[in-house]
Amino acid sequence: MENKLTDSKKGLGLYIHIPFCVKKCEYCDFLSGPASEETKRLYVEALIKEIFSNKDLAAEYLVKTIFIGGGTPSSIDGKFIGKILKAVKEVFNVSEQAEISMEANPGTVNEEKLREYKKAGINRISFGLQSADNKELKLLGRIHSYEEFEENYYMARELGFCNINVDLISALPGQTIKQWVSTLEKVIQLKPEHISAYSLILEEGTPFFERYSEEDQDEDLDRRIYSKTKEVLENAGYDRYEISNYAKPGFACKHNSSYWTGTDYLGLGLGASSLLNNIRCHNEENMNAYIRNSNDRNRLRKNIESLDRKQQMEEFMFLGLRMMEGIQKSRFKDLFHEDIENIYGDVLSQSFDENLLMEKNNRIFLTEKGIDLSNVVMSRFLLDN
Repeated sequence: MENKLTDSKKGLGLYIHIPFCVKKCEYCDFLSGPASEETKRLYVEALIKEIFSNKDLAAEYLVKTIFIGGGTPSSIDGKFIGKILKAVKEVFNVSEQAEISMEANPGTVNEEKLREYKKAGINRISFGLQSADNKELKLLGRIHSYEEFEENYYMARELGFCNINVDLISALPGQTIKQWVSTLEKVIQLKPEHISAYSLILEEGTPFFERYSEEDQDEDLDRRIYSKTKEVLENAGYDRYEISNYAKPGFACKHNSSYWTGTDYLGLGLGASSLLNNIRCHNEENMNAYIRNSNDRNRLRKNIESLDRKQQMEEFMFLGLRMMEGIQKSRFKDLFHEDIENIYGDVLSQSFDENLLMEKNNRIFLTEKGIDLSNVVMSRFLLDN
C-alpha cells in the first residue's frame, strides 16, 4: 500500500527507449537499428546518466507504469535492464503496484535473459510476434520463426511471467482473412493475457513503402479484418478496450491506457517523447550527441512546445475516443470549464446522426462504424485557430 505522501503525488508513466535491434524490419520506421556491443554499453551508461538528471523532476511524481520499448530491448545484455531499472528506482518514487513492461523479440531471448528481467522487476512481457506464418515473417523481415516464438513464450511462462502480450500485424501484402484468422487462433491457444492487433501502415522511408503502394492495400479487406478480429478474440474471452488492443479481464495495458487518458509521461533515451504539465518535447535523436549530453536533460530536449487550450481539447478527444469506453463529458468540463457541447456541439450532432458516435451514461464513444472510420471521426475534432 502506498503511503499518504506518495498518494498525493501526480501519476507518471515512464517510457525507456532502447534503440537497438538485430536487423531493421522491412516495415519499421522507428528510431532503431543494429549497433556494436560497445555502442550499446555506452548508450546504457548515458541512459542512466539521463535518469539521474531528472532527480528534481522525479520528486513531483509517483511512477505508476514503466515501459521499456524499442527497437528491441531484449537485444542488449540482460544485466543492462537490471542496471537501468535500479537507477529508475533510486531516482523516482515507483509505486509498489507499478506495471513494468518490456518488449522482447523472439530470437533475442533466452532463459538467462528472462531470469534477469524477472530479477530486475519486469512483470509484463510484450512479445513482438507479428505473424504465426513463417512466410509472412520472412516477408516482414523478422529474424525469428513461429516455433522460436513458441519456445520463448513457454520459457517465459515457466519462469513465472503471468502477464504476457503478443503483438500482431494484419493486412500484410497478399494476406487473406483466412491466413489472419489462422494466426489469431494459434495465438489464442497459448492464452496470453493481452493481444495487440495492428493494421500494417506503409511508412515513408521503409523498404515496404518503396515496394508497395497504397493501392496494394484493400481498405474494405482491412475493415473486414478488423471486424473478424473483434469477433474471434471476443469469442475467446478477450475484451476490446482500445481500437487495436484486446485483453483478458483485468489485463488491459496500464501504460498505454495512461497515454490515452492524459496521464503525464516522461520519455527517457534517444528520441523519446515526453508530455509533462502540457509541455511536449522529444529527446535528441543523434546518438553521439545524446551520449555526450546525457547528464543534462535540458540539452537533450528538442522541439519544446507548450500545448494551448485548443490543442489540449483536441488531444483529449483524439486519445480518449481510441478507448472503447470513450470520453467522459464531466471530465471535459472539469478540465476545460466548458460544456463539451459548447465546443463540439455541431461535430457531435453530425457524428451521432451518421452513427459514428454514441452517448451513454455521460460518455461519448465510437460505434462499430465509427471505429471503421476512426480517422475521419478524429479529424472532425480539430479546432480552427
